[in-house]
Amino acid sequence: MDQDMMTTLPEKLPPAPPVRGGLVAYLQVDGVVQAIDFYRRAFGAELAFMVPVDDQGRTMHAHLYVNGSSVMLCDPYPEHGHPRVRPEGFTMQLVVDDIDAWWRRAVDAGAEVVLPVELMFWGDRYGQVRDPFGILWAMNAPATAG
Repeated sequence: MDQDMMTTLPEKLPPAPPVRGGLVAYLQVDGVVQAIDFYRRAFGAELAFMVPVDDQGRTMHAHLYVNGSSVMLCDPYPEHGHPRVRPEGFTMQLVVDDIDAWWRRAVDAGAEVVLPVELMFWGDRYGQVRDPFGILWAMNAPATAG
């Protein structure tokens, strides 16, 4: 970790919360504090931990629980080699029981519909939304659920 970044952290951070899931997405978004608020409203996220924000309102680490899994976030820090980049080449996949409820909550929170929920050729209901930070989120549920 860059020495300048280390000096901005409190001397003692609380213990790290448990990580849920064997593979954890770590998203860089421009505005972690706003993303946490959005993910709470859109996906029922719970904040597990967050490094305090710096004098520019950025945080180098936040840990959320979403749908039983961990998702981690950070703001860009271009001055430390972590520039702003447009998210591309991946999709966050939510496997849910009640896709209609999850979908409504995300869209009501302000997610942009990319692909409406439809019955797909593989037999599940599936749809995609994009969050205000450019992240693509897909939802998938068995056709007999929700």
